[in-house]
Amino acid sequence: MAYGLARRELRPRVPLRPGEGEKHHLTSLEGLAALSLDALSSVAYGPEAIVLALVAAGTGALSATLPITLAITFLLAALVISYGQVIAVHPDGGGAYAVSKAELGPTSSLLAAASLVVDYVLTVAVSLAAGGDALASAFPALAHDKLLICLMGLALLTGVNLRGVTESARVLMLPTVLFIVAILGVVVLGLLRPHPAAVVGMAQSFPAHETLGLLLILKAFSSGCSALTGVEAIANAVPTFRTPRFKRAQRTELMLGALLGIMLVGLAVLIRRDHVAPRGGVTVLAQLTAGAYGTGWAYYATNIIVTLVLLLAANTSFGGLPVLMSLLARDHRLPHLFGLRAERPVYRYGVVALALMAALLLIAVNADTHRLIPLFAIGVFIGFTLSQLGLVRHWARQKPEGWKRRALINGTGALLTTLAGVILLTTKFLEGAWVVVIAVPLMMLLFARIQRYYTEVGKELGLGRIPGPPDRRTASLVIVPLGDVSKLARHAIGAALALGDEVVAVAVQADPDKTRALREAWERWDPGVRLDIIDSPHRSLVQPIVDYVQRAAQDGDGRQIAVLIPEVEPRHRRYEILQNQRGLLLATVLRSRTDVVVCMLPYRLRL
Repeated sequence: MAYGLARRELRPRVPLRPGEGEKHHLTSLEGLAALSLDALSSVAYGPEAIVLALVAAGTGALSATLPITLAITFLLAALVISYGQVIAVHPDGGGAYAVSKAELGPTSSLLAAASLVVDYVLTVAVSLAAGGDALASAFPALAHDKLLICLMGLALLTGVNLRGVTESARVLMLPTVLFIVAILGVVVLGLLRPHPAAVVGMAQSFPAHETLGLLLILKAFSSGCSALTGVEAIANAVPTFRTPRFKRAQRTELMLGALLGIMLVGLAVLIRRDHVAPRGGVTVLAQLTAGAYGTGWAYYATNIIVTLVLLLAANTSFGGLPVLMSLLARDHRLPHLFGLRAERPVYRYGVVALALMAALLLIAVNADTHRLIPLFAIGVFIGFTLSQLGLVRHWARQKPEGWKRRALINGTGALLTTLAGVILLTTKFLEGAWVVVIAVPLMMLLFARIQRYYTEVGKELGLGRIPGPPDRRTASLVIVPLGDVSKLARHAIGAALALGDEVVAVAVQADPDKTRALREAWERWDPGVRLDIIDSPHRSLVQPIVDYVQRAAQDGDGRQIAVLIPEVEPRHRRYEILQNQRGLLLATVLRSRTDVVVCMLPYRLRL
C-alpha cells in the first residue's frame, strides 16, 4: 500500500468533443434557460394580443382581459400537467409526435410531426423578427437593416448551438434571469403603486365597432393563447437533460408553468386596474414597465432586456426540433443523417436544417413580423391537441390508479386547445394562415414518401431476412489510372498488386511524344504490370478511362473488376485547392455508369 497517495482508478482518458458526456447535458435551471425562453418571452406579445382583440369593442371591454387571462392560465396549467405526463410516458423526447405515434396511429403522428416542424421554424422567424422590431423601435436608424440583424442573430444562435446545447444554456442563463427579474419587478412594483409612475406613448381613440360578445371573447382568447407557444419544447427535448432525465425535465416544465402563469396574471391585473389601452409608438408591456419603474434607467434597461430575450427566444427551437428530427430519422421519415451523432444533446444536421429553413422564411417575408404572426401558433395547437388526445387514449388503455382524473385533465385541455386552434385558424385564414393549411399536408406527404422509400430499399436489400451463401471467390482485375512514372505510381501499383490477381495500369495521352516518353519510362521501371495507353486527341481524360473500364467489365467473364484511383492529399487543407480534383470526378462518373468497385487511394504529402 502506498501511503500518502490517493487511490486512483486506471481507466483510459479519451478527450470528449464539445457536447459529449453527461456533464454536457442540461440541469433543470439550464433547461429553463435553453428551452423556455420562447414561452417566457411570450408575455411581451400575449397580453397585447388580448388587448388588441378586445379594443374592437371599445376601451371598456378591456376589463375582460383578466378573466380571459385566467382562462389561458387554466389551460397553461392543464398543458404543464399534461406535458409532465408526456415526459414520464415518453422519456426519449418527441412530445406530441411520440404520443401520437404510440397512441393515435401513423397518420396522426405524421400530422403532429409536420405541425411541430412548422411551429419550430416559425418560432425562430417570429422571435428574431419581433426582436428586430423592438431593437428598431429603440434605435430607429437600424430599421432599414432589420433583415440583416435577424440573419446575424440567427447565425450567432446557430454557431452557439453547433457547439452543444449546454453552451447555449450558459450563454442564455444571464438574459433569462434578468428577464424574469425585470418582469416580476414590473408586476410587484406596479401592484404596490397606487397609480402608474409614468405614462408613455401617444394616446389613441378606439371607438367601439363590435359588441363584447362570445365571438370576440373567443377571438381574444385564441389570440392570447400565442403566449402558450413553447410549452411543448421541454417534452420534445428530454434526452438533452442530465439523468434522471424525465425528473429534471418535469421539474423544468413546472418551473416554466409557474413563472409564466404568475407573469401573465400579474400583467393582466395591472392592465385591468390601470385601464391600459394600446398607445402609439409603444407596446403594452412598455406601458406597464413605465408604470412600474418610471421612465428612468430601469425603463430602458427592461426594454433592452426584452429585446434581447425576444431575439434569443429562438433558441427554444434549436433545443427541440433537432431532437424531433432525429426521432423522425430513426422512424425512417427523414434522411438518416439527421439521426447521426446520437450521443450528442443536439444533433448538428438538425441545427443546420432549422437555421436554413428559418433564414429562407425571413428572407421571403423580409423579416416582417406582421406577415409571420398569422402563421404562428396554429401548428403548436395541433400538437397540443394530439398529445392530449393521445394521453386520454393511453390512460383508457392502461387504466393505472387515478387514470380517470388524468384523462379528464387531458380531455379538458384537448377541448380547449381544439377550440382555440379552430378559432385562430378561421380568424387568420385569409391573413396568411392558409399557408400552414397547405404546408402541413405537404410535409406529411414528404415524410410518408421518405418512409416508403426506406421500406422499398429494405425489401430490396432483404433486411431482416437471412441471405444465401456468398458467391465464391473469382478472379479479379484491378485497373489503376496513372499519369506518369513516379512515387505515386509505385504506391498505387503496390497497393493494386496486394488487392487483385491481375493489375493493369491505364494512362490517357494526347501528345505522341509524351506517349513515347511514358512508354520508355515504364519499360525502364518494369514494375511487372501491363501499361495500356489510350490516345485522346480531344484531351479528354475521364471519358476514355470510363469507356475502357466498361469494355473490361463486358469482356470480364465474371471477373471482379476494381478501379484503384490514387489521389494526392496535402498535409495542410489550404493547399487542397491547388490539387486537381480529377480523381474525385472519375470516381463519381464510374459509380454512376458502372457496377465496378471504385477505391480511392490517398498519397499524403508532407507539405
